Amino acid sequence: MIDGTWREKSFAGYDVVFHVAGIAHVSADPSKKDMYYKINRDLAIGTAGKAKSDGVKQFVFMSSMIIYGADEPLGKEKIITKETQPAPADFYGDSKLQADLAIQKLADDNFIVSIMRPPVIYGPGCKGNFPKLLKLAKYALIFPDIENRRSMIYIDNFTECVRLVIDGAAGGIFFPQNGEYVATKDVIATYRKMTGKTTFIAPFPAVIAKTLSINESFKKAFGSKIYAQELSNCDRYNVATFNEGITRMAEDAR
Repeated sequence: MIDGTWREKSFAGYDVVFHVAGIAHVSADPSKKDMYYKINRDLAIGTAGKAKSDGVKQFVFMSSMIIYGADEPLGKEKIITKETQPAPADFYGDSKLQADLAIQKLADDNFIVSIMRPPVIYGPGCKGNFPKLLKLAKYALIFPDIENRRSMIYIDNFTECVRLVIDGAAGGIFFPQNGEYVATKDVIATYRKMTGKTTFIAPFPAVIAKTLSINESFKKAFGSKIYAQELSNCDRYNVATFNEGITRMAEDAR
């Protein structure tokens, strides 16, 4: 996908194309805006169009929970239901949403479109904010007792969901997530426990939390954003619990 040679190759003979190419982490740098749209939108739409014209039966597109906007600040919770309309907060989210919507329009009786809108995906070797959190966990003997809830999905659960979508030739929009919501403090405490360390969850003054809640990094760490469970049908594909996933990551880090 990087050098453009994919345009010279035929997708004929393949049942499914699973498109995961894209820029995955947010940048506020305006100079990168065109690149986000070129890769996250134009490349994805072009790939889907070629797959359809080459006779592929199904196209699975990696969209994202980011299309529903930023996390809510401390004390508030964003719950995404089937009635919730996408509302991107930046050009990263908008570039993913534009591709998501355009690719849906390609669906017909001979071309199945499956849109995956996962939350944070984590697992051994993952990138982004999750490994930064685990890096912090190595040293976080004391961690603030802040209540929040986040939808996440372990990589094995996500790939099992994709497998079921492909094997079942299922079209539509999918919202895969773990069977349980997770608080940031639970990620820290669980990872430390799996690596043989204890954690003191300390009370955190509300006035300080309220002051810090306007900070974007603080909001990313302790904000709340979840999919309603009825969107996800988690029991079908959750092959690992949150604790099992964290255990595997801890073992991989040793």
